[in-house]
Amino acid sequence: MISNIRVYIAIAVMAVLAGCSVKYSTTGASIEQGANTVNVRFIENRAPINNPTLSQKLTQKLRDKITSQTRLTQVVETEPRADYEFKATITGYSFSNAAVTNVDQAATSRLNVTVNVTFIKRIGDKKGFTQSFSRSAEFPASQLPSTVENNLLESNIIPGITDDIFNRAFANW
Repeated sequence: MISNIRVYIAIAVMAVLAGCSVKYSTTGASIEQGANTVNVRFIENRAPINNPTLSQKLTQKLRDKITSQTRLTQVVETEPRADYEFKATITGYSFSNAAVTNVDQAATSRLNVTVNVTFIKRIGDKKGFTQSFSRSAEFPASQLPSTVENNLLESNIIPGITDDIFNRAFANW
């Protein structure tokens, strides 16, 4: 009799646990159930001053981040109905003085990049967004911007902007 009760309890516990699921993500990304595709459109550069390789590098970095940290597959840009879609434009690219010395001379300069992103979500709650993301990096004013620009973009600004976009879209930060 007692062994029958234990069997029934064990079956009941297994049935309850079978209905439970745990989602685990090392990236913090939250992808809707049933979402499989993403379309990161080529990011246009409409900034008054621009770096000719920035659009390509930023587009590729965002595509790589999404496909490597989610189960989503990048579709052809002409695909009209991806589950998630990113449209973006580089709207700002500027150099400025960040700090001056006591003799009114720049000690530090800053490169600032701004990207306006529209995220379209065609699955789940369908809550997309339109938002600007900016990142900057400082460098010694004694260096020419042309000598440090690519390093600042690749080591600081592009990874920072792609992280911000990814987190806003998939981690809702």
